Amino acid sequence: MKDFTSIKVTKPEKLLEIHNPTSYPLIGKGSQGAVFKLSDDKCVKIYVDPLQAKMEQEALKAAKKNPFMPKIYDTGKNYIVMEYLNGPSLKDYLLGCMYMPEDITRMLLQLLKSFKKAKFTMLDAPLRHIFIVDNKLKVVDHVNAFKRIHPVPIKLIRDLKLLLLKDSFLMQVQKLEPDTYQEWEKYFTKKISIKKMLVMPEKGKSVKVDSSLSQLLIGKGHQGAVYRLSDDLCVKVYGKETHAKQEQDVLLSCQHLSFIPKVHEAKKNYVVMEYLSGPDLNTYLKKQSKLPVEITRNLLDILTKMKKNGFKQIDTPLRHVIITNNGFKMVDHVYSFTRDQNRPLELFKDLRERGFFEAFLEQVKILDPKTYEDWTKTPIPLTEEG
Repeated sequence: MKDFTSIKVTKPEKLLEIHNPTSYPLIGKGSQGAVFKLSDDKCVKIYVDPLQAKMEQEALKAAKKNPFMPKIYDTGKNYIVMEYLNGPSLKDYLLGCMYMPEDITRMLLQLLKSFKKAKFTMLDAPLRHIFIVDNKLKVVDHVNAFKRIHPVPIKLIRDLKLLLLKDSFLMQVQKLEPDTYQEWEKYFTKKISIKKMLVMPEKGKSVKVDSSLSQLLIGKGHQGAVYRLSDDLCVKVYGKETHAKQEQDVLLSCQHLSFIPKVHEAKKNYVVMEYLSGPDLNTYLKKQSKLPVEITRNLLDILTKMKKNGFKQIDTPLRHVIITNNGFKMVDHVYSFTRDQNRPLELFKDLRERGFFEAFLEQVKILDPKTYEDWTKTPIPLTEEG
């Protein structure tokens, strides 16, 4: 079985490069390395950085009696041979649920307690790292177990929110463990000065944020990070002042447009705006079997108003459209006035991935024949135009 050591995993820039001369199939990869299936009950994780392999080995050693950890069979300088988890991730398992299963909540609370018992500082795990095997939970990826400080399950709750299960989960936590609920509530409502929310740009990557503020983090990208300030306010902090100015130019001059978030304050490196409560359109459409006409109507309304109001980039990825009680809102307008693009190619790509692209175009053809003609007079590429 040791011939897996001939597999090489490197990361010359931001993407992994894998050289696999063996017959072992790749079953997963991430920022730290790649995982290959060795047999029906074993797999191997091969790391780019031996230091990260050591960090995860130390975490697994500290929690070796933890029933939520995969079994470990062998370790090396840059690999760990562990139990192959033959089951769905918790993210996939919960995808169709309308309400959080209470037995899952109970197991998650036990899982988090087991992390604390092992003296992890990362009392958290995203849903994609939790698997259901024989009606039990198993967790993978513990590289940052002693590095990152998450005294409450920030990523777990954020993932549940995207699946529209956060509220039912927290209701169950409040009933099952009221002290734990109060501890989490206190942490999430803690006030922090905007001046401390500095972000650092990283070439080719999302901005770097202070992990101590991660309880407030809503999301981050190449231009900046968004933090929640209160029930109805959030702040976007930018890595570059030029990006701040570009987006503020759009937001402040277009407050009359229904899909633009309301701005409360704008400074050289941040903007305070309304917090948008609701699912993003990409998450919403994952649960739909067909494309509602009303979705197409709302997207058309946004795109046509963008064109009429001097936007140069006529596009919106599904994840940037939020469904709120006050209608559709669109976020991330850094390049709206500066990047020339007259067709919503990223939107087309997202709809194609959801299986709704053809239905969308057919609905547009009926609702707005002129726009349909403009979009289709030249072939629509499978990827975004440069």
